[in-house]
Amino acid sequence: MIARIYRPAKTAMQSGQARTKAWVLEFEGAAPREVDPLMGWTSSTDTRAQVRLEFDTKEEAIAYAERNGIPFRLSEPKTRQPIRKSYADNFKFGRREPWTH
Repeated sequence: MIARIYRPAKTAMQSGQARTKAWVLEFEGAAPREVDPLMGWTSSTDTRAQVRLEFDTKEEAIAYAERNGIPFRLSEPKTRQPIRKSYADNFKFGRREPWTH
């Protein structure tokens, strides 16, 4: 079973960078998920898919995987340019787009 090492992206509901600094090691599912006929819940017999380990650095996550003999796939994060914009920019004199209500 292959593990995936990545740094999670921020969710669509957050504006800050909370919970995006740590590196995560997750196992990919080996068994397919099934729907329970009685309750309708989705379940799986694969318990490794529930394991999620967090590390401070990428090197720590790679060292852990190599030390325990876990094959892994590394996903590098894509960098974003921060948007520096203030509320006052909506009303400045030299604005490029017309301001409409």
